[in-house]
Amino acid sequence: MTIGPALFPEILSNFLVLSEKKPSLLPENVIPFEQARPISRFPGSPMKSDLLDKASEIVTDPLVLVNLVSQRVRQLNSGRSPLIATRPSMGVADIALTEIIEGKIKLIHKDAP
Repeated sequence: MTIGPALFPEILSNFLVLSEKKPSLLPENVIPFEQARPISRFPGSPMKSDLLDKASEIVTDPLVLVNLVSQRVRQLNSGRSPLIATRPSMGVADIALTEIIEGKIKLIHKDAP
C-alpha cells in the first residue's frame, strides 16, 4: 500500500500552501536592470501608410521592400545622413520610404551567374 495524495489530501494541501512561492527565474544574487534603448537621431512617429503605398508602387515585391527599408533604416540609425530634406516629425522608416519614392534609393537587379 502506497501513501499518496489520494489518501491524505488535507495533509498535502497544507504543504502546497506553504510552497506556493513561485520560483524566481534569476538567482538571488542577480539584480535585473532595464537595458537602455538606443537613442535615435530621428525620433519621429511610426511610418505612415501613405508612404508605404507609394513606395510599394515602385518596389512591387513586399519582401524586397521590407528588406530595402530595413537596411536603409539600419544605415540611418548608425549615422548615415538622409538623402532628402527631413522634418522633425519624420521617423527613420518615413525617411527611407521617402528616399525610395523620390528615387534617391534604387533597387538594382543583379544578373544571376
